[in-house]
Amino acid sequence: MMNPEQIQTLAAELERSAQSGEQVEHFSKRFPEMTMEDGYRISRAWVAQQVAAGARVIGHKIGLTSRAMQQASQIDEPDYGTLLDHMLFTCTPGQTLALPMSKFIKPRVEVELAFVLKAPLKGPNVTVEQVLDATEYVTPAIEIIDSRIEQLDRHSGKMRKVFDTISDNAANAAIVVGGERIQPRATDLAWCGAVLRQNGVVEETGLAAGVQGDPAIGVAWLANKLAPWGEFLEAGHIVLAGSFTRPVPAAVGDFFVADYGPLGKLEFTFK
Repeated sequence: MMNPEQIQTLAAELERSAQSGEQVEHFSKRFPEMTMEDGYRISRAWVAQQVAAGARVIGHKIGLTSRAMQQASQIDEPDYGTLLDHMLFTCTPGQTLALPMSKFIKPRVEVELAFVLKAPLKGPNVTVEQVLDATEYVTPAIEIIDSRIEQLDRHSGKMRKVFDTISDNAANAAIVVGGERIQPRATDLAWCGAVLRQNGVVEETGLAAGVQGDPAIGVAWLANKLAPWGEFLEAGHIVLAGSFTRPVPAAVGDFFVADYGPLGKLEFTFK
């Protein structure tokens, strides 16, 4: 296990990377003994630094929800990170949201559903039915993931490990909302789908069933994973349930439309 000084040092490196736009080398390369718990401790230390500087926690995100991504990362469960108020952007229907590229390093776009809670969820043993009972509404959401830690090692070309991704707040950078708000039991969430267009070209399509069969499963999983840390999902918080499309790289000038059919469209560009 890494010591507290190492944890704080690496958390500070993440923030310097976010501010400078220069990615840092793999933590797992410098600390080959690090564990998933160390990764979450680093992520929590970074969040604590953000809160101390005035940021506010608004929820959580779940990542690596697909079987293919878990196999690629050599894990058997998702990971998670924390959402902060400065990460939240809202689309106005019929208008195009401009996302500042200066906020990101190498952004990628993922299509998801977000659960907004009206009651807390405290593990252990939270069930899907309890998730649905505690949810005020579900709404389309885009997660912008980013990498403060380089994906490929600059010297060897090796892919970063899951410990690095977890340390990096599960690669979260921003969330975009603005679609319809639906009651969690008003539709079969697994069959909610979307088409993601980039500059007019269909890059991805998917169904929310790609998120562990039902996106509510991930929310229950998260509530139970937070319990050993003495944490829980709070009323009013947002939970990003996981992407059901592959991440699509974005560049300055790119125009995206995430079309959720009856649940609305999210239109945004990177400026």
